[in-house]
Amino acid sequence: MPIDIEMPKLSDTMTEGTLVRWIKKVGDTVAVGDVLAEVETDKATMEMEAFDDGVLTEIYVKDGEKVLIGQKLALLTEHDEKSDSTATKPSQEKETTGKPKAAPAEELAATTQTPTADAGTEPSKDQAADDAQRDALEPATGARIKASPLAKKIAAEMGVDLARLQGSGPAGRIVRDDVVAAAQTPSPKKPAAPQPPSTKPQPLIAATEDKKIPLSGMRKTIAARLLESKTTIPHFYLQAQIDAEPMMSLRQLINPAAEAAGLGKLTVNDFILKATTVAATRVPLANATFNGDSIIQFANVQLACAVAVDEGLVTPVIREAQKKTISQLSAEIKDLAARARSKKLKPEEYQGGTITVSNLGGYGVEQFFAIINPPQAVIVSVGTILKTPVINAAGQVVPGQRIILGVSCDHRVVDGAVGAQFLGELKKLLETPALMLI
Repeated sequence: MPIDIEMPKLSDTMTEGTLVRWIKKVGDTVAVGDVLAEVETDKATMEMEAFDDGVLTEIYVKDGEKVLIGQKLALLTEHDEKSDSTATKPSQEKETTGKPKAAPAEELAATTQTPTADAGTEPSKDQAADDAQRDALEPATGARIKASPLAKKIAAEMGVDLARLQGSGPAGRIVRDDVVAAAQTPSPKKPAAPQPPSTKPQPLIAATEDKKIPLSGMRKTIAARLLESKTTIPHFYLQAQIDAEPMMSLRQLINPAAEAAGLGKLTVNDFILKATTVAATRVPLANATFNGDSIIQFANVQLACAVAVDEGLVTPVIREAQKKTISQLSAEIKDLAARARSKKLKPEEYQGGTITVSNLGGYGVEQFFAIINPPQAVIVSVGTILKTPVINAAGQVVPGQRIILGVSCDHRVVDGAVGAQFLGELKKLLETPALMLI
């Protein structure tokens, strides 16, 4: 019997998906596990597999169309079975009416017949007035003038020729104000002498229309979750200035040796990720969530890191980060970030984080406070490293490097003292980075 292929729910936050492209075509034989199509969810592009054997008989959704979860995508039939001719496609189901469809000849007559005056009958006064108004507003070339109905009416009353007006409305459309302004402007006594056409290239006129950008599935999810965060989570914020000199010195010492050993270079963000992981194990309430009538303190640090992609933000998760070295964290986040930008992450790779790091230092941002990623209780905000004069222990002004870290906390879980303790651990680890390596 025919089997409907429906849009599956490929992530916990997905409400609709975009069918990027069909891999299988109509008439192709399908086996269980075959990839039928690529579907873009709110976070990634994933492969949609077949759960039944058969032949792909009909496709209802074209490449690039958005589809709600559970909506029919295609029809699969058994190998020796043809598509049921009585089955209705999703588009046909919406067009059922109680009226029988007209015969082709009747349809043609219905579309070609228009009410006209009898040969011996004169048009009514209203019709004649409308015709005169239309003839007065359109040039002899027959080109249609873009003007609002109100503008046309006022122009007819004031005797304004719309053909000589430049519209200020969308796409150059003439609106009421254009007509009124033209009527109040006195006509010149003598027409200007015609000028020969200029041979110089004229500059292009930039479009002045506003651009409407439809929300992608990712942007809808970001909008919903961050609105939920700011309206339901009582945020409070802490920040500290970190001496980045020790971290930068250690990084310069490690990276040549890491390259020689065939390992990747460590970035500043790698040190931040490691410090956040260690601090979360030392202050467990920072690695927790509010659960209505209780607080859940997580046994493992599922470390999320914000990654900017074309349509928004993704937070891939490093599982059990407390068990991994700084070089392991570095290699894993590089791989996750690359696949996030190409929309190849699996749902389990960006869900279930317990604490997040958001780093805008690469964009030159000096300091900021990020919005908590629910249902987490803490997010760490990282600014850029600033070279600035500082006062050393001897009271001397010397060049230094400073970085500002911000911490946004859910006050239902993390009190001010706990947040300060967590931020203090971060400061101590980054200013004495060797502690993270032991």
